[in-house]
Amino acid sequence: MNLAQFLLILRARKWVVIAVTVTLFAVAMVITALMPRQYSASASIVIDAKGVDPISGQPMQVMLLPSFMATQVDIISSDRVATRVIKLLKLDEVPQFREKWERQTEGRGSYQKWLIDEVLAKLDVKPARESNVLDINYKWPDPKYAALFANAFAQAYLDTSVELRVEPARQYASFFTERSKAVRAELEEAQKKLSDYQREHGITAIDERMDVENSRLNELSSQLVAVQAQRVESQSRQRQAVNKDALPEVLQNPLISSLKAELARAESQREDIVRRLGRNHPDYQRNEGDISQMRERIAQETARIVNSVGTGNQVNIQRESEITASMEAQKKKLLELKNQRDTLTVLQNDVQTAQRSLEAINQRLTQTSLESQVQQNNVAVLNSAFEPIDPSSPRVFLNVVLSLVIGATLGVGAALLLEFSDKRVRSAQDLKDLLGVPMLGALGKQVPQAAAGWWSQLFSRKARA
Repeated sequence: MNLAQFLLILRARKWVVIAVTVTLFAVAMVITALMPRQYSASASIVIDAKGVDPISGQPMQVMLLPSFMATQVDIISSDRVATRVIKLLKLDEVPQFREKWERQTEGRGSYQKWLIDEVLAKLDVKPARESNVLDINYKWPDPKYAALFANAFAQAYLDTSVELRVEPARQYASFFTERSKAVRAELEEAQKKLSDYQREHGITAIDERMDVENSRLNELSSQLVAVQAQRVESQSRQRQAVNKDALPEVLQNPLISSLKAELARAESQREDIVRRLGRNHPDYQRNEGDISQMRERIAQETARIVNSVGTGNQVNIQRESEITASMEAQKKKLLELKNQRDTLTVLQNDVQTAQRSLEAINQRLTQTSLESQVQQNNVAVLNSAFEPIDPSSPRVFLNVVLSLVIGATLGVGAALLLEFSDKRVRSAQDLKDLLGVPMLGALGKQVPQAAAGWWSQLFSRKARA
């Protein structure tokens, strides 16, 4: 099929095309007239992405991300915001909604859920392109209520955004409050253990006691070294006591020295008496007795000195053992003090750890408590919704254009369908194609020329229109 044949078919079936177009146009107009009027009101919300945290005073994180804006759209379209709108407008107390619910569901299901779905069905939220503005559009048969619903959704979103920001802070504050009580109890228990341990062991200043006991241990160590030196010396003198006359104490004793000097004089006198008077003379006997007494006295003094050397050695040995025992006791005492200090350090560390934990929790509790009381928000209403004058639907001009275009398309299709089901000869070319013989001539007006003229007239009419 060429263009000429197509135009001839349209010319022949023009009333079919016109009838289908007019019918579809009439149906569209009737439907448009029967459709209820819907009014659309729009409220705009702006999100401040460069706000300041009211608690810390620091700039907030940039939130102009597609995911963030999509999240805000989902929040506005959520059941939580719709529930708040229902509470704001008291829709659950409107009898018309309950009657409609009973009529549609026969009283089955949740009236609150049905009301939420009914409210959200007419909501349309669109983020502005490359902007942080959200447009809340709401359709309703009454223009007054359309604006009322749009503004209610805007206000509900503002309140919900504050709740979504404050609610986690309240939960954190509650958690930190409970945790603060537990940590405070742990701190009190740690302090009680520390106090009981100090009272039980009589600890006031353990570092000072450690210094005193270390000084005592050093002093005992010095005394032990001195006593050991004295013991070695006394043992050496005791070993020398076998040769009594060689002892320094004996040699250096003035009494023994004077007795030895007197003994030497007495022995000299004795020899003189023996030479002059003989051994049987009374002076000799008296002199001999004096010599015996002096020798006996020298022996006694020597024995006393030797005994004193041994006694000094025993005393040194005893002192050494006593100082050694004292050092062992002092070392044990120091070890006990060190153990006490270690235990005390552990208890003090427990107290300090609990104290630091309590301070950190109290600081976080203060911050979360302030955050839970903040009513500021980074969202504000940019434009409130007003009552629309003209309805947004049905769109009469659009319906007229669409009905004409679709009607003309369906009319052409119907004409072609009728032509194919009942094919007729519309031109000399059709007859030539049908019979397959050459055409000698044609009587009357040439159909192709007539078709071309009709087509030109059609285009000229459209241009004038």
